[in-house]
Amino acid sequence: MKKIIMTGGGTAGHVTPNLALAPLLKKNGYEISYIGSYTGIEKNLVENAGITYYGISSGKLRRYFDWKNFTDPFRVIKGFFEANRLIKKLKPDIIFSKGGFVSVPVVMAAARNHIPAIIHESDMTPGLANKLAIPFASKVCCNFPETVNYLPEAKAVHTGSPIREELFSGNPQAGLSFTGFNKEKPILLIMGGSIGSRFINNAVWDALDALLENFQIIHLVGKGNINNDYIDRDGYQQYEFVSEQLNDIFAITDLMISRAGANSICEILALKIPNILIPLSAAASRGDQILNAASYEKQGFSTVLQEEELTGELLVSTARDVYARRNEIKEKMASSKLLDANNTILKLIEDISSAN
Repeated sequence: MKKIIMTGGGTAGHVTPNLALAPLLKKNGYEISYIGSYTGIEKNLVENAGITYYGISSGKLRRYFDWKNFTDPFRVIKGFFEANRLIKKLKPDIIFSKGGFVSVPVVMAAARNHIPAIIHESDMTPGLANKLAIPFASKVCCNFPETVNYLPEAKAVHTGSPIREELFSGNPQAGLSFTGFNKEKPILLIMGGSIGSRFINNAVWDALDALLENFQIIHLVGKGNINNDYIDRDGYQQYEFVSEQLNDIFAITDLMISRAGANSICEILALKIPNILIPLSAAASRGDQILNAASYEKQGFSTVLQEEELTGELLVSTARDVYARRNEIKEKMASSKLLDANNTILKLIEDISSAN
């Protein structure tokens, strides 16, 4: 049986693409092990998916002063030796890394043992962890055509991001039943994310009357953000978050307003949902969402509104315009070569592991 070690952690975004790829790897005969940090968010996510999990020591290389900067390098060194022992024990054919600081010692240890490693970079420009790991990798997969320019030419592969198979299993009737909506009006889904969701929420509430003239609205407002002033509005449903029913909601969505996190917009593309992206501002992030959104707008997949220019009136006019152009947008999305990222990455894994 072929063996693969997957790694990545620190945030869900460094784990969920691995979990999306795992069923296809198992189907194609791979035995999967996962290396993450001892207590990171990835541990429960991976173990709940039925994948064997190994923890190692992990530090963080910060760009700002913190007393932990003096001790974390020793944790990274310890993690390297722990990863090295695990690789010798598990004897994988290949490593697949989704990034995060825990992945750096794993990729370095793979190179020490002459095991090929593939890195996947979600954002437009590589984060610090992947920058450190890229010299030790065989190939680097990326979501955006522009990212190729930031990577070593011989290693860059434009693949898109692994997508969860269950994303496409939504039941429209279940979605309508859950929300209490019908198909007489198009359905607008608004997802603000956990960070900065209140900014989008306030813009939506300011424009709610005008939006409801054209749409039924499903609004995921984030934890603790339910607005009691709008609980009884016809055609408007707000939830802190939705988990089990999210795929059913996607199945009835005609238009979407979202942040521009790399994994989220790849899922929007895969579902071919016309959308408006409102990226986190540079003041609230390293600016990756702004670059992600700009790339999707350039490719014709999205319309972008910046936080600094957002008003209720602009939100309404843009929503009406994008919905009017929905068929044109869907055609462009359907023509994307990135809709089969899972199989593209699988082929890359098989080609490199068999050549080793």
